[in-house]
Amino acid sequence: MGPHTQPDAIVVGSGFGAAFAAWPLVHAGWRVLMLERGQWLRRGPHNWAPEGVKELSPEYDLSSPVRVRGDHRYELGGTFCVGGQSIFFGGVALRFREADFLPTPEERAAGAAWPFGYDELEPWYSAAERILGVAGRAGEDPTEPWRSGPYQHDLPPLSVTSARIAEAAAHRGFTPFPLPLAINYGAAAGRSPCVGCTSCDCYACAISAKNDMAAGVLPELLRRGLVLQPGTCAVRLQHHGRRVIGVECVETASGRHQLYHAGVVVLAAGALATPHLLLASGAQLWHPAGKLVGRMLTRHCSAVTFGVFPRPLDPARAFHKQVGINDLYFGHPGVRRPAGRLGTIQQIHAPPPGLVLPALPRALRRLGTRVLEHMTGLIVIAADDPQASNRVSLGAGSDARGLPDLLVHHRYTARDRAARAALLRAARGVLREAGALVTISREVRTLSHALGTVRMGRDAVRAPVDETGRYRGTDNLYVSDASVLPTGAGVNPSLTIAAVALRIGARLAGASASAMPRLATRAEPFTRLRREATRA
Repeated sequence: MGPHTQPDAIVVGSGFGAAFAAWPLVHAGWRVLMLERGQWLRRGPHNWAPEGVKELSPEYDLSSPVRVRGDHRYELGGTFCVGGQSIFFGGVALRFREADFLPTPEERAAGAAWPFGYDELEPWYSAAERILGVAGRAGEDPTEPWRSGPYQHDLPPLSVTSARIAEAAAHRGFTPFPLPLAINYGAAAGRSPCVGCTSCDCYACAISAKNDMAAGVLPELLRRGLVLQPGTCAVRLQHHGRRVIGVECVETASGRHQLYHAGVVVLAAGALATPHLLLASGAQLWHPAGKLVGRMLTRHCSAVTFGVFPRPLDPARAFHKQVGINDLYFGHPGVRRPAGRLGTIQQIHAPPPGLVLPALPRALRRLGTRVLEHMTGLIVIAADDPQASNRVSLGAGSDARGLPDLLVHHRYTARDRAARAALLRAARGVLREAGALVTISREVRTLSHALGTVRMGRDAVRAPVDETGRYRGTDNLYVSDASVLPTGAGVNPSLTIAAVALRIGARLAGASASAMPRLATRAEPFTRLRREATRA
């Protein structure tokens, strides 16, 4: 794409929702410009160091903090880099269960209804798994939905600690299964395979073995013509009639303002940044469901529980995110309240040293290091209900780039907390069965797994986005990230975000799910007439 060539599509963001929406467009020959606020992340041994954890990394930006109010009051920074949040995710790539696409009574009362079911999304799940390079074993998860085919890549054997957790879970009457992981175990040519370290979840991969967007998806798109412009923060959408006619941006290094035009604009900046941009642009006024922009925020009701064992675990502190437990997902005879869906339990590594040790008195840090070698944990991810009061909104001030302050209000329901408590009881039991002397539990107070703030649906009054991903009231604005998911289910959302985004991008490009992984030739750019016909 030359300096004076107008792109066919602008994609705002570079995470799961952005990369997978761009995939079919780029492969179909569209000229795609991707705008990313952050820069390319530097890979190397420093990513393995204690200060490599996300909150201590250069990619964690506190210059424009998000003020969170509700159950707790705190401030969080944003994570800005090419690849977005995928850089720091733990690699787990689970599908939503079939029943997750059917609303519970609480979800129905909140107007949250998927515009399609699991059967419609299954081919896109399969395509997303192939593109993402997911390794897994079908048939071992007791709640796994039906699949049209097996995983293409197998998983390595369990580490000593993972096998110990799996055995303990089985002794407690559960059916542990190997978590499907978007990690390169040798299948990706030209890239280093996983070495089984503990610096994975919440860390950038030092050797690019984790299949995040910057390592596993965007390089292919760049080879095929994607133009990615880092250091570019979108601050406003220009709107006329039913069309977005421009994206106003600020170069983060120079502060220089730029205006970009394209026939189609795809917002995929995440469940906080996408409604932030829409609200800053006045997009809530463009159609009847606009009043819901920023509302219905869900973020799994999660907690971690760590077991302290009498002896050090794996001598090399091997990878600790291999085992899942879904026996309580849809409820359990041993759980009287709450009834219905609860969520998942997954293995997790010990607390990151870079966050734990600085909080200790200097005299205790050596002891703290030794204690961490005796720890492993389980994270519980409880499904939470959408509520209109849980929302993203604008503050009175603005940052150096002219973006209004971002405020988040969030409270869990009594049912959310009860589901988390039930999962925690089961998780502590597994750790004690595995030999833990004590368990230590903490709520997860982050905005990870934030979803639903610009949800999709068939009801034009209750969903700002339609079933194709089009933002209602416009002809050429689409949303393809976590914000469109009407409900969060009870598992990690990354693969579902990818599948939904792939479906949205493919519909724009006029391609089928089966064609996604094997598109191999760069078509001529669509003519304006063909683009208009596709959008119609």
